Amino acid sequence: MPYELDNRLVIGVASSAVFDLSESDAVFRREGEEQYRKYQEENLQVPLPKGIAFPFIKRLLSLNDLSERPTEDPLVEVVLLSRNDPDTGLRVMKTIQHYGLGMTRAIFMQGRSPYDYIPALNISLFLSGHKPDVDAAIALGHPAGHVLDSTFDDDEADRTLRIAFDFDGVLAGDESESVMQSSGLTAFHDHEVENVTQPHHPGPLKDFLVRISKIQSAEEAHKKLNPDYENRVRVSIVTARNAPSHERPLKTLKSWGVMANDAFFLGGIEKGRVLAVLKPHIFFDDQSGHLKSTSAVAPSVHIPFGVTNQPKGSATPQGGG
Repeated sequence: MPYELDNRLVIGVASSAVFDLSESDAVFRREGEEQYRKYQEENLQVPLPKGIAFPFIKRLLSLNDLSERPTEDPLVEVVLLSRNDPDTGLRVMKTIQHYGLGMTRAIFMQGRSPYDYIPALNISLFLSGHKPDVDAAIALGHPAGHVLDSTFDDDEADRTLRIAFDFDGVLAGDESESVMQSSGLTAFHDHEVENVTQPHHPGPLKDFLVRISKIQSAEEAHKKLNPDYENRVRVSIVTARNAPSHERPLKTLKSWGVMANDAFFLGGIEKGRVLAVLKPHIFFDDQSGHLKSTSAVAPSVHIPFGVTNQPKGSATPQGGG
């Protein structure tokens, strides 16, 4: 029987998202591919340092202990999608083994991005530190995020997985954001009040959130059998919206069968102030301006989707949910 992916949360990660490749990349840029290959071979047994998304991926994979058969039937599958060839990628695989990450599947494509395989592998989120790959994936309608250089502190004793999302252009499409950009804040609020009963169109990470919610349901089922179990997954919405535009997002989440544990309607307050206290293991936002403050306090990922990521002067919004 083939190994099925349809009922699992599948994440695709580039090695640049999970590990710190700055030293390896410097060798490649300075000395070329041949010396890069030699460098990786000489350092084959030297684990790569942890990267920005490492705490997120580690905790996500740890949730497989909720499955009755975590090896044969895991809730979460993380697949390595690499621009390396199999030989130079061997150091990455050995690093994965060194850290005890439950990642056994990989695609290596020398010098090419493997994002075309996102639909084939049922991937709900593709993370990479290589911006052109993420931009291309988003342009094709795939759920992808650019992992930014961010501050992070991986507290090994903390088993909780805290995931934070902006709303518009991340979980939802950019219909409302387009109103905001073209007509201003008052028109935006009016639009949201008028359409409060209409769920938003889905954005790039809607499916990812829905599948995270299914894992939260698995936690609740596990807790009924194990009353001492403490839930590990916590989902937060951190948005620049405020009243009266707060109600429609909540109704949208409900229509998708999901619920956030926390919601912050900040009305323009700098998001970094909140994330410094919330301490998410990963935060997703579509606006680079917000991410300047958040990346200083938490692992931050840019979702280059929607009208706010269009070149200036472009008349047609990207996507639309």
